[in-house]
Amino acid sequence: MGAGHGHGAGGAAGHAGGRHRWRLALAFAVVGTFFVVELVAGLVADSLALLSDAGHMAADVVALGAALAATRIAVRPDRTGLRTYGSYRAEVLASGLTVLLMLGAAAYVGIEAVRRAGEAVAVAATPMLVVGALGLLANLVALVLLRGGAGESINVRGAYLEVVADTVGSVGVLVAGVLVARTGEPVWDTLVAGAIALFVAVRAVLLGREVLAVLGQHAPAGMVPAEVEEALAAVPGVEEVHDLHLWTLTSGMHVATAHLVAAAAPADSVLGAARTLLLERFGVEHATLQVETDASECREVSW
Repeated sequence: MGAGHGHGAGGAAGHAGGRHRWRLALAFAVVGTFFVVELVAGLVADSLALLSDAGHMAADVVALGAALAATRIAVRPDRTGLRTYGSYRAEVLASGLTVLLMLGAAAYVGIEAVRRAGEAVAVAATPMLVVGALGLLANLVALVLLRGGAGESINVRGAYLEVVADTVGSVGVLVAGVLVARTGEPVWDTLVAGAIALFVAVRAVLLGREVLAVLGQHAPAGMVPAEVEEALAAVPGVEEVHDLHLWTLTSGMHVATAHLVAAAAPADSVLGAARTLLLERFGVEHATLQVETDASECREVSW
């Protein structure tokens, strides 16, 4: 019987969120500054569209702050000896917080839009147009900053989706401002705010599904366990594969464990070939594999 494991880059250098921390920091500064501007303008103009976008931007500030803290925690060495997988899940939890904030902001704006329906509310169109344009500019800057890391880190992706929703919100504010100015009907402000709330809620649900998949230890996105098992079974010397488990620790860090039955082949050669297969074909950098000559004992395990 033999056992082995494989490691990729790992650590801070291999942590996607850590590599893109500077993007989060700059986006946090841009969004935080504009949040104050938009909140004040929304209160002065009594615009629900502006206040809704400011509320979502407040959620961005908190989410970006949590994301920054999570990237720091994720790469911090564990001195307790208890966190055997480190603290990489911190960024997934931060993304979960982002989901809750997005849903909360969407719910608030939706409820407020229903409450305002039918009310005669005076909305100042000019502040909406000016602040909406500035908000769009700020969001575009943040989008450019975060886009580079969104494909690698769920933490950065959560922040990126927040800013995408904010960008749509800024466009909505501009549209509402134009409609209110041209028609004199404040109802457009309420309708646009409701549309923004719906968009934010949908994006939050999509990100939430991704977060739950990681926390629920589902197989990594795009990786089919049956295909991995078939590929391992084709490794020279392997007669059977069982107890295969695949999951994602955090963005870009996929983990696998498996038992390989190889009665006639040298354990070292089977381990080497299997680890290389998992890394090069499936992107699994951390694989813990056990080579067995007889699988009867494993079959007696109840789970």
